[in-house]
Amino acid sequence: MENSNKIRKINSFGVLGAGAWGTALAIVAAQPLAKAGRTSNSSAGREVIIWAHREETVNAINQDHENKAFLDGVTLPASIIATSDINQVAQCDAILMVVPAQFARNVLAEIAPLTPTTTPIILCSKGIEQNSLKLMSDVAGEYFSASQIAVLSGPSFAADVSRGQPTAVTLACEDPNTAQAISAAIGQPFFRPYLSDDVIGTEIGGAIKNVIAIACGIVDGKQLGQSARAAITARGFSELSRLGQAMGGRMDTMSGLSGLGDLILTAGSQTSRNFSFGVALGQGQSAADILGARRSVSEGAMSANAVASLAKKHQLELPICEAVNQIINHALPVNDAIEQLISRPFTYETEEQ
Repeated sequence: MENSNKIRKINSFGVLGAGAWGTALAIVAAQPLAKAGRTSNSSAGREVIIWAHREETVNAINQDHENKAFLDGVTLPASIIATSDINQVAQCDAILMVVPAQFARNVLAEIAPLTPTTTPIILCSKGIEQNSLKLMSDVAGEYFSASQIAVLSGPSFAADVSRGQPTAVTLACEDPNTAQAISAAIGQPFFRPYLSDDVIGTEIGGAIKNVIAIACGIVDGKQLGQSARAAITARGFSELSRLGQAMGGRMDTMSGLSGLGDLILTAGSQTSRNFSFGVALGQGQSAADILGARRSVSEGAMSANAVASLAKKHQLELPICEAVNQIINHALPVNDAIEQLISRPFTYETEEQ
């Protein structure tokens, strides 16, 4: 009888989504297996199939070993093969789901019937589905078992990861065997996954920090100073923590890599799509114009309304997240949003309302 505790071995990865983050994770997944903190002596990379819906992206990866549209200046390992046929991804030993949150449902529904019931599905997109207000694990749970579903999140820019710069992330999964199998397969000395069983806390940190990062960007765009940005970061983390706990996440998770760590990275760098989106808002551009000029997705802009709706559902007051939502989705002028925030009553720092 097969030992149910045996950790399955992952020899191949499929990647759904060939944007910057999907391509960076494909590079990590293609590395030779790392053991005991050292990379294997084998120079042969593992097979990685990356799915893209644009044929020009498929051709660029397969012919030129690069993805200039989303990750310019990075040479991809030859073992990464691009395809527009989702069936090829479904046959891999594990699947990294890196499609933007608002498009995830359709892709999950398409690949689920093609995928073996033991294949780990690793959710790497940080967002909340607008219509249902569901986290990505809840959406995936409609198509896959909980033991298959994992969440990878944390402070990680695609440009850093793709160049092998040291990065640490949270890898959350309810099934410890699945978590260990994924960690053993994707972990590298430069890409360190820390395990957790708190899927909700890991996801909510990644989703809400994007909204807070937009607020911090607005502060920079308006040139309100570093003190104001620090205040928004700290008060924003309080909002993240309260909603996360209300939804079942643990505080120790949200205080770690996928919550506070990711917020620190995202809330102060133009490399962040969400922070730079906020900077543009603060400089007077409209949300529609900013989004229309970008090829990549700013997840915080897509999730702001969902976060505000979840706050109302859980009877929480999240003034920073609500201000971002009003600016993006209800045409509230930035100056009016700032005036509303700084005119709020003085209260205790730990007061929840």
